[in-house]
Amino acid sequence: MAAASSAPTAINRPAITACVILAVIMQALDTTIANVALPYMQGSVSASSDQINWVLTSYIVAAAIMTPPSGFLANRFGRKRVLLVAIAGFVGASVLCGIAQSLVEIVAFRLLQGFFGAALVPISQSILLDIYTVEERGSAMALFGVSVMVGPVLGPVIGGWLTDHLSWRWVFYINVPIGALAFAGILASMKETKTEATAAFDWLGFGSLSVAIAAMQVFLDRGAQLDWFYSLEILIEAVVAVSALYVFLVHTFTSERPFVDPKLFLDRNFAVGMLFIFIVGITYLASMSLLTPYLQTLMGYPVVTAGLVMGPRGLGTMICMFLVGRLIGRVDTRLLLMIGLLLTAWAMYDMTGWTPAVSQATIAITGFIQGAGLGFLFVPLSTVTFATLLPQQRGDATGLYNLSRNVGSSVGISVVSYLLTRNGQINHATISTHVTATNRAFSDGAVVHAWSPWTTAGRAALDQVIQNQAAIISYINDFKLMMILSIGGIPLLLLLRHAPPPDGNDHAMVLE
Repeated sequence: MAAASSAPTAINRPAITACVILAVIMQALDTTIANVALPYMQGSVSASSDQINWVLTSYIVAAAIMTPPSGFLANRFGRKRVLLVAIAGFVGASVLCGIAQSLVEIVAFRLLQGFFGAALVPISQSILLDIYTVEERGSAMALFGVSVMVGPVLGPVIGGWLTDHLSWRWVFYINVPIGALAFAGILASMKETKTEATAAFDWLGFGSLSVAIAAMQVFLDRGAQLDWFYSLEILIEAVVAVSALYVFLVHTFTSERPFVDPKLFLDRNFAVGMLFIFIVGITYLASMSLLTPYLQTLMGYPVVTAGLVMGPRGLGTMICMFLVGRLIGRVDTRLLLMIGLLLTAWAMYDMTGWTPAVSQATIAITGFIQGAGLGFLFVPLSTVTFATLLPQQRGDATGLYNLSRNVGSSVGISVVSYLLTRNGQINHATISTHVTATNRAFSDGAVVHAWSPWTTAGRAALDQVIQNQAAIISYINDFKLMMILSIGGIPLLLLLRHAPPPDGNDHAMVLE
């Protein structure tokens, strides 16, 4: 790496930017493109509703585990080489997902997909940070933010269309042309960076962190199914997760060259940004995972319609990301972040009043506002998190930053899914106590005709109504939880400090 104030003119920045953005879109798209296709996959591979969610969480967990080593891999083998291997492996794993014939196969191949795709986001982000000047990074991060966050938003739209017109397998095959184009572009336009043959890797730190994340995710995914701590398996997974985390923390603070440099967290902006992006991961992707079954199951929307009404989220995100990119440096970053949190909280508040009778226009408008909130969050958060770090710290910092986002997403999906099931059972039991043969509502002839408690058909119809009502209340509780999390992030704004003005030594870095 070399630094020079005129460096950006020495490379083909537009071509490099387009190629890395395309790679990021491909990776980000796969976080949600499978959402609307899950019911079709479930029938194809004979999985239960709990098991099929592993298709989502396995990918996110694998990406979370392999994100931190991306900085080391880039330094050891070169950014271009690592990026090309990641794209090729990701595309190959996508093809394997498309031809999978069982739940075990598709989960294994999704793990492989996440394994290769993990390096795409942090390496691409560090490339953009290096090839643009300090003054241009706001706009660069806006473009990067669009690729990271609009991918998950467009995923349900594209996935719904492919599933309806072709097959659920095409939600994975679509990566082949995108990946081929990104691979060819990077191969032709990007020069290799210098490598460090003596770069060391902390295997103990990486291994203990990986085990802790994996054990925690399995604990969350399997806990409800196995009745939590009444199960020996869950106890073992909890002990493994806590023990591995303990080993990781002790090793990090005692090793001379730890896997994660604890000095990074002495930077207040970076530490707060890590917590912020964790909350964003929970509220954003978790709400997406809830909305798809809400539209398809409770509202009876076809797969394409469900994807289309979720599309305005992407429009709101794109518009606001480009807008905020121009406001960075002119408006207080904390004000932009507050606007984003308030818009997100308002969208979640509105969703707490939804019923299956809610109009498509309301869904679209609320989705647009939620997407706008994300646009006001992601760009300034990415900028302020890395603003006060030294240039040589950005590689490791971007890996940890994306790790926090991925872990937040996987934890959020698991927690809201568990709460949805648990609260559904509690609500069903509570509502059922009011359904008795002596209830005055059954004096109405129309009610007795449709939901008679004295006939088998009537009881079945009545139970279905109760299940739907219990599910609606459960969704409302989950939306309320995410609203509270969004509001709870506002006090963190007080901890952020302004980035110091450029001192002339932090120039754009070029790829050599």
